[in-house]
Amino acid sequence: MKQIRAGSTTLNDVAEDAGVSYQTVSRVINGHPHVAAVTRQRVLDSVRKLDYRPNLMARGLVTRRSHTIGIVTFGSTYYGPAQMVANIDRAIQERGYRFAPTTIPEMSFESLAGAVQELRERGVEGIVMITPILDINLDQVRNLCAGTPFVMIDIAVGAQLPSVVIEQQRGGRLATEHLLQLGHRRLAEISGPLNWCDAKLRHDGWIDAHRAAGLSPGTSVESDWSPRGGYLAARRLLDGGTTFSGLVVGNDQMALGAVRALREQGVRIPEDVSVIGFDNIPESAFFEPPLTTVVQDFEALGRQSAEYLIALIEYPNTPVHQRVLYPELVVRGSTGRLTER
Repeated sequence: MKQIRAGSTTLNDVAEDAGVSYQTVSRVINGHPHVAAVTRQRVLDSVRKLDYRPNLMARGLVTRRSHTIGIVTFGSTYYGPAQMVANIDRAIQERGYRFAPTTIPEMSFESLAGAVQELRERGVEGIVMITPILDINLDQVRNLCAGTPFVMIDIAVGAQLPSVVIEQQRGGRLATEHLLQLGHRRLAEISGPLNWCDAKLRHDGWIDAHRAAGLSPGTSVESDWSPRGGYLAARRLLDGGTTFSGLVVGNDQMALGAVRALREQGVRIPEDVSVIGFDNIPESAFFEPPLTTVVQDFEALGRQSAEYLIALIEYPNTPVHQRVLYPELVVRGSTGRLTER
């Protein structure tokens, strides 16, 4: 096998290892959309194995390009946005681009405009925006980014902008339908903050599932994504006399707090109340009992976002579209069939 000195890997080395042409490796690195998925994965595996790192400085001198992509994010201290940033960063770097992050402290158009302007001044070639708050005007965003390729994350399915989204409303339906299929008819919900797009869509999915089953939605309490918020929301349900045998929670961290509140009141899980979360955080499999939850494929989100944005940068005629990913249900011990009492 050919010995490669660390730090000296070339495109030809990657091509030889992957068994493809130099041109194919170049297309994959630059996010060209017209590469077979199996071939793309084989090339990316070789990139990782050989630790291929393009000489961005030399490339920039020749092409007068920065090969830098900016990311604007809000709420990056929360699990979902943090996972989005980490996976987009990884996917961008695998494709030979640098990563320029900026975080906005409040979700307003003024803050977003300032962050976009800052990234443009830093010479980025494209921007990913993780902006989950509902009241962002998408027409303003389109005008703000005129001349700079961009991809949005965390907006509604059907939005007419370049975007990659996870179908959150479907996720809310999956969670609620799971409990309904187990025989539960008295459900409660702890939602995330409803000015967040994801929280509102998951809540809409909860309503959809009830209506499809011919039921009126039960009591819903809004919280703040945190374990403490989940604990306090569950206490509000219990102290308010809400009767429920199933609890849909807007994320796993709030579910952790809710489980504690239920147990403090002597409620058994799942014998008395079945609990389901959202996100499939690494700790959720080790809750007591292990948490049933809805999983989002953040790795696919990062890969798709990077591929799409780099295609917009490298091939300006790439059609504007929205890519939609679908969440899945992971069933564990925190949910069970309703038993007669």
